[in-house]
Amino acid sequence: MSREPQDVRQRIVKAAAKLVAEGGAEAATTRAIAAAARVQAPTIYRAFGDKRGLLDAVAEHVVQGYVSRKRAHAPHADPVEDLREGWDAHVAFGLAHPGVFAIMSAEKTETISAATKAGAEVLIARVRRIAAAGRLVVSEARALALIRAVCAGVVASLLEQPESERDLGLSETAREAVIAAIATTRPVTKKPGVRGAAIALSASLGDTTLLSKGERALLDELLARLAASPKP
Repeated sequence: MSREPQDVRQRIVKAAAKLVAEGGAEAATTRAIAAAARVQAPTIYRAFGDKRGLLDAVAEHVVQGYVSRKRAHAPHADPVEDLREGWDAHVAFGLAHPGVFAIMSAEKTETISAATKAGAEVLIARVRRIAAAGRLVVSEARALALIRAVCAGVVASLLEQPESERDLGLSETAREAVIAAIATTRPVTKKPGVRGAAIALSASLGDTTLLSKGERALLDELLARLAASPKP
């Protein structure tokens, strides 16, 4: 816990966030932040430990509002359309906040911020709705990994292009390719085979309280193996 008053911490974070927005993480030097926040350099280290800690706090500060809007978003009747809207919003956020996107991309799994975790939970919930509707054709884990990898790659590629020359159609093409790879227009559970049923059942396990923690873990593992089967 920081020994600095909360208002001082907030002043430092806001000053650093402004510098990151204007020139990226490299612009947020200790000297520049101290001057903008009207504090001494030791104050920054006492509050955040090191620059990585401060940059994580900046990302948390900027992402928090974005995640709050995502969570307040009313679900679309079509869960796949909900995923489309989430993809577009994430790409738009990354392009609007390149400095913060770079900070988030450099986050380590063990130190990922609370806001980033909250955003991930929104994505997990959207993929689970597709699975519960019987329209996911791969495991939830595979779907999430594909979405994250491709969406992050799209943002990174677009940020490398001059803003006036960005091929925004790249995001739409990638988005539809991912959706085609993970979802179908009709419930797969209406077709013979266990894979679709396993995917849908796995997504619905949270609706029951009949299983113990151990039973739930075992069933999760078995369903994941069935969902990953190469044959329907």
